[in-house]
Amino acid sequence: MVTLAEVAQHAGVSASTVSYVLSGKRSISTTTRQRVEQSIRELGYHPNAGARALASSRSNIIALMVPLRTDMYVPVMMEIAIAVATTARTHGYDVLLLTGEEGPDAVRRVTGSGLADAMILMDVELDDERLPLLRGTDQPSVLIGLPADTSGLTCVDLDFRATGALCVEHLAMLGHRDIAVIGEAPAVYERHTGFAERTLDGLRSRAQELGVRLLHRPCEGGYDAMAVTLARILDERPGTTGFVVQNESAVEPLLALLRQQGRAVPEDVSVVAICPDQVATQASVRLTSVAIPAQEMGRNAVERLVAKLDGRGSDEVVLITPELTVRASTGPVPA
Repeated sequence: MVTLAEVAQHAGVSASTVSYVLSGKRSISTTTRQRVEQSIRELGYHPNAGARALASSRSNIIALMVPLRTDMYVPVMMEIAIAVATTARTHGYDVLLLTGEEGPDAVRRVTGSGLADAMILMDVELDDERLPLLRGTDQPSVLIGLPADTSGLTCVDLDFRATGALCVEHLAMLGHRDIAVIGEAPAVYERHTGFAERTLDGLRSRAQELGVRLLHRPCEGGYDAMAVTLARILDERPGTTGFVVQNESAVEPLLALLRQQGRAVPEDVSVVAICPDQVATQASVRLTSVAIPAQEMGRNAVERLVAKLDGRGSDEVVLITPELTVRASTGPVPA
């Protein structure tokens, strides 16, 4: 392993000069800095992470708290996590992934141990138990998600309330007046998870404004659960002609069940999904959808966190405007 002393000898400078180039603690002439950096590249030198952390009081690690629950669509969570990791790396940070459902204990562990310089939290609930601890620490943090009270916090998320409204507007414009919402698993609403609650709020508010009847039913996903949920919807609202689906696991079972019942999409019923583009475009009927901008959310969160670490950031709420893409699954209400 190449040592700092060997880099100094190769560059013809003192070991302290190499240290100052790495830490940025002192001003070094451009010529000397370039010579040291060239020696570092040629020798393949990598600073010892533990020693560097002790010297700078920084670990150069960002903790990403992403509880992997069975009732959440993991591919979206992982796409956000990958975007966080790749963006963090461009700023010189590595990512520590915390996937357990530890809640406040995970925040205490990070802030109390010096494991990381900053935190990004996902799977945010409206009244998230982790938030009082975040507000009470000087350690920078960013939420990917929106709680009920955003004061003293930096949050990045898709505007899910506007997303719900956009779905209703599209179907109402096509003449649909009875719309059913097939939502996430019941546990997601029981936890008051922010994105699901805000979507539902947007759906209901806009439906009321447009004079549209709206029925919301949570669904575990999968064929059997979707069959029970669809039967209940059509029993309670037999005139339903529009569906909004916010549950990736329910998309294909819903389309299969509608086919079995002789309900053609979009001639008899229309379907709008809130899901990744990959899910929408690979479904048996290409779905009109609002995409989840997972990569943009991850990148945005890291950029704001790095700004905070550099002393440039301030608390803010960043809501990404939803975009609806019309495909083959929506059409005019049948005569």
